[in-house]
Amino acid sequence: MRICVLFLGFAACLLAQKVPFDAEAMMKIARISEPRISPDGKNVAFTVETVDVDKNTKPKQIYVVPVAGGPPVQVTREGTNSRPRWMPDSKLIAFLSNRGGSTQIWTMTADGGDPKQITSLSTEAADAAVSPDGKWLVFTSEVYPDCPDDACNKAKMEAEAKNPVKARVITSLLYRHWRDWQTKRRKHILVASVTGGAAKDLTPGQLDVPTFSLGGPDDFVISPESTEVAYVSNLDPDRALSTNTDIFTVPIGGGEAKKLTAGPGGDVSPLYSPDGKYIAYRSQLRGGYEADRWRLAVIERASGRVSILNDGQDRPVESLAWSPDSSKIFYTVEDRGRSNIQVIAVTGGASRGAVTGASHLDDILFTPDGKTMLYTEQSGSKPVEIFRASSGGGAPLPMTHLNDAVLDSYQLTPLEEFWVDSLDKTKIHSFVVKPPRFQAGRKYPVVFLIHGGPQGAWGESWSYRWNPQVFSAAGYVVVMPNPRGSVGYGQKFTDDINSDWGGKPYEDIMAVADHVASLPYVDADRMAAAGGSYGGYMVDWLLGHTQRFRALVSHAGVYDLKSMAGETEELWFPIWEFKGMPWDNPDIYEKLSPGTFAKEFKTPTLVMHGELDYRVPVGQGMQLFSALQLQKVPSKMVLFPDEGHWVLKPRNSLLWYKSVLDWVGEWTAKRAGPATP
Repeated sequence: MRICVLFLGFAACLLAQKVPFDAEAMMKIARISEPRISPDGKNVAFTVETVDVDKNTKPKQIYVVPVAGGPPVQVTREGTNSRPRWMPDSKLIAFLSNRGGSTQIWTMTADGGDPKQITSLSTEAADAAVSPDGKWLVFTSEVYPDCPDDACNKAKMEAEAKNPVKARVITSLLYRHWRDWQTKRRKHILVASVTGGAAKDLTPGQLDVPTFSLGGPDDFVISPESTEVAYVSNLDPDRALSTNTDIFTVPIGGGEAKKLTAGPGGDVSPLYSPDGKYIAYRSQLRGGYEADRWRLAVIERASGRVSILNDGQDRPVESLAWSPDSSKIFYTVEDRGRSNIQVIAVTGGASRGAVTGASHLDDILFTPDGKTMLYTEQSGSKPVEIFRASSGGGAPLPMTHLNDAVLDSYQLTPLEEFWVDSLDKTKIHSFVVKPPRFQAGRKYPVVFLIHGGPQGAWGESWSYRWNPQVFSAAGYVVVMPNPRGSVGYGQKFTDDINSDWGGKPYEDIMAVADHVASLPYVDADRMAAAGGSYGGYMVDWLLGHTQRFRALVSHAGVYDLKSMAGETEELWFPIWEFKGMPWDNPDIYEKLSPGTFAKEFKTPTLVMHGELDYRVPVGQGMQLFSALQLQKVPSKMVLFPDEGHWVLKPRNSLLWYKSVLDWVGEWTAKRAGPATP
């Protein structure tokens, strides 16, 4: 126990009591999401996901906080509850809950009282939305396309469950995706009365609607007049080869769909203006390229005219919100590791910063009078909380403090940053996190974290899967480079990785390593590197091209591009990145495959993979491990039978962090531990 002497001062006493932020501490964080403001502008409903390590679950509950200020109140407790959506009177909330044994739409009063189940679908409900007039619930459900009603769906589900033959008969591509196999069911948009009754399928047919998305804004929305639904779909006959999503509308009562967009790239995130005159959305110009820059576009509903509002802004648009008077669009852009809020007139012109800073902002909301903006904010050292800002000026104020008590017990380190010149003089940006109670006169081991994508980026945002605070708490200087291919540094910088996975990005990372090795507080002989997905690919590439690192960790890494192209699901990805399939361009597949250089492998390597990973199938990790073992390179493989591309279950996550830190500690000369005061 530390005893704080009075003359040391209260601040020093508090610092001495704090302990490093480890993986167990991370499990205590309340994970805020899904904020929605009530139509009267008085309250915000949001969800909080917590972690129950003993039960290996992450239950989610709904809270309500006054916009004017005050403590948040938890309004649900039974089961897992999510997706709060206000009714027009601001007195009732529609939400999703599994409290009845399956996930259905319920309603309750704003304080959690009088809960009522609205839907009772055998195929369950997801993605619930409420029409502005309060009469309709629009949601998604995975149904059998040829079933006219829920009784048919139920009968087919029961018949499939009883059938002892589980063989899959496959006649087209995209037969599995992310971590799920394609079944006979399809995700469709349905509508039902808020008073209950039978649901109607608005998007019948063999397509999944909306098209699969990993996150971001909703891909369906109800018009302000409650007469139609705009949604995203991909009509290309071979969707494994296409990113060509478009925006459609359909009457809310059912009927013929109307296509609104026609570009070759992705068109997503439709959002009606409050006055109903426009639909804003995000658009890509190039087809087949999932990392093309997302631009801000609007459709004038009366004429069908499309305008790109921010074509001259070389940063990707992430999320959208209309001003209450429909004159402006507020949106977030990713820029050099940050995400700030910009605003632009619906008629076009220059954009300007609305809320900026050294953090990640999202979930923009407005009170009906437009005088108050709400948003979420996070950084690399602080998880998500909800903030409000006044149009009259002044500093933004936090509305929630759900993690203050936890964070006050641990020492978290703010991210620092630096820039270095790569081999061709391109400027490369990196973030760095120093260990707790850092001492300038001490030399520390280093862990490089290499991001995936490859068109992704490290930034001022909170992470649960690769949390740099957990690595720094173990006594490491954590370095997070953003090499070529990273987003937020201009589209050319992002495109520079195309067909050059092991070229310029490798040079960029090694330039960062050279700089880090020269720092006075770094032990250059005790550096390790770890990465997942493309980051795992780069770790595998490092194996065959340098012995700079004492230890490596490859999670879900791409090892052999040829077999990867034949096993992965979104085939537009390798076709774009490597200019065709292996039989079209065999030389580039051979040249850029880490496995081509297996005879150079010498660095001790930990291989980790999820067996349900269909993006980078588990065989990639197995091939790497075989190459290491056959050449007597110290190596270990950890497989998660119940995880996909990401390790998400609480106990698996704890094992993941322990395995990585134990491996790196074993091979960086001596086990790194928390710095001592």
